[in-house]
Amino acid sequence: MLSVIGTAIFLYGLMLLALFTFQRRILFVPSRSRPDLASAGLEGFAVVECRTEDGLDLEGWWHPPADGKPSFLYFQGNGGHIGMRAEKAAMLVEQGFGVLLAGYRGYGGNPGSPTEAGLASDAKAWAARIADLGVTPDRLVLYGESLGSGVAARLALGQPARAVVLEAPYTAITDIAAARYWFLPVRALVLDRFNTRAVIADLSAPVLIVHGAEDRLILPAHGEALFAAAQPPKRLEIVDGAGHTDLFQKGAVPRIAEFVLSPPQR
Repeated sequence: MLSVIGTAIFLYGLMLLALFTFQRRILFVPSRSRPDLASAGLEGFAVVECRTEDGLDLEGWWHPPADGKPSFLYFQGNGGHIGMRAEKAAMLVEQGFGVLLAGYRGYGGNPGSPTEAGLASDAKAWAARIADLGVTPDRLVLYGESLGSGVAARLALGQPARAVVLEAPYTAITDIAAARYWFLPVRALVLDRFNTRAVIADLSAPVLIVHGAEDRLILPAHGEALFAAAQPPKRLEIVDGAGHTDLFQKGAVPRIAEFVLSPPQR
């Protein structure tokens, strides 16, 4: 019996060690290959670069807005690269919006390795770059998709913007990890916490939260909790029939466009 208990404790500890050691490989799932703008089929986009405060040169894709329209600084989710957001970018451009698909470190051929602090540095660099492209804060929309919702929310603490849009957001990575690995003390072990719930109440820009009613990766309860924590003006859109990755195909774009074109005022 003691041998069985000892073996169980050893295996449990081994599982804990493995999860701690490889957690960033679980959280960040980049495609290392450089996306090709021509193959993405995006007309009117150009490759742009920014330099982070720690000296990394990152590549993104930029399409200017139609006259007078806002521009989206788009932070992607945890997988792939910006080229895999081409369809979503095209749908925003069809509405007349400018779009800057912000490349992360370690993604899409960019140098470096992703961490929470690193992505925060990337976001600051891209905010400076889109300002250089002529986008003023009153025309700037900070947009975060899934993992990128935490990036956008953190940036919004110090970056004036017309609006903040969070697509399929989470309260904190620790909450997701604790639900998924309920049998392990993961809250004490998570390195990259992305605690959106801790910052959202301090955002001054209008906040739109868009979540799929059928999202099983990040449950709608996360979006609802963030909406409750945010200060007005704010709006919550739960899209019927949408999961985690198909919000644009299920009718989210008109709702997003309406919000950013006429954001509610305090």
